[in-house]
Amino acid sequence: MLRAGLIGLPSTGKTTLLRLLSQSGEHGGQPGGRLESQVGVARVPDPRLDVLTTLFKPKRHVPATVELTELAGHGGAKALLDVSGFRNADALLHVLRLFQDERVPHAAGDVDPARDLRRMEDELILADLAVAERRLERIRQDLKKGKSRELDEEARIIERCRATLEDGQPLRALSLDPEDTKRLRGFSFLSAKPLLVVLNLDESDVADPAGAIERAELTEALSGAATETVPVCAKIELEIAQLPPEDCAAFLEDLGLADSGLDRVIRASYRLLGYISFFTVGEDECRAWSIPRETSAQDAAGEIHSDIARGFIRAEVVSYEALTDRDGSYPACREHGEVRLEGKDYKVRDGDIINFRFAT
Repeated sequence: MLRAGLIGLPSTGKTTLLRLLSQSGEHGGQPGGRLESQVGVARVPDPRLDVLTTLFKPKRHVPATVELTELAGHGGAKALLDVSGFRNADALLHVLRLFQDERVPHAAGDVDPARDLRRMEDELILADLAVAERRLERIRQDLKKGKSRELDEEARIIERCRATLEDGQPLRALSLDPEDTKRLRGFSFLSAKPLLVVLNLDESDVADPAGAIERAELTEALSGAATETVPVCAKIELEIAQLPPEDCAAFLEDLGLADSGLDRVIRASYRLLGYISFFTVGEDECRAWSIPRETSAQDAAGEIHSDIARGFIRAEVVSYEALTDRDGSYPACREHGEVRLEGKDYKVRDGDIINFRFAT
């Protein structure tokens, strides 16, 4: 399951966005006040899974999911949430306030998105700098006991990270070779995580997010490495999401939106992380699974169950397009040579429908 951490200053709409994405109508606290830590699960919209469900009529329809976490935070200009709690997240979703509302207090005074974006980035950088300095101190102590090539290499890359952080730059802007990336994986540096900036707009700006970005002088700040941007109007879109589907579509169209905030945020998250979906189908269940692009068949099997990966024999693969063109008929796909047997190193493609053969 993809995991994302919601970050941002108080009163930016994090809780409202969490409710929108998890389709929850529950109240999450007072603006600017103490919030309890909250976890929401967003179902990933995928029309392909809906089509497969129609074809196979299974007992269960199970979409892929994204786990969203908003940690407890305090209001006030100086007390931010504890960003260290997001070290296990795959990506960070920074909710940035662009809306004006005199009834909603703002921790830093007037609404200034460029300042707020920089301030939260600084929080991530400072948290990572503390981690890097502690590790370097530990390495220096260990090297006094004896030479170690591995520790020397680790110190080299962490020194490079520290220099980047001291320069005020996030680690996601740092270009690393695969071996150095592997060395840093255990540190879960926050500023190295892909960043999705969710622009929480005024209703009047929904139809022209580019104009809102330009007026807020955010164009350059949002062009960083491993960074995606998606505009929403969380308050209005949450109200719309609670309407019947036909009314929901009509109101979104009136706002000039082709799809919901949930759809837009999920698509942007997948692009940012390079995620794809594969499917398992049958009479009991049609299910979507999310994996990083270039995942091997054996590792994809492990997403379902570790026993399947351990006993992996072959993956029986057919593309979504081929199976749906044959009205869900595997025999017809086999007759046309569209079902393939793939080994453990096969790189799963977006839309693959897979039946894993494994030994128990």
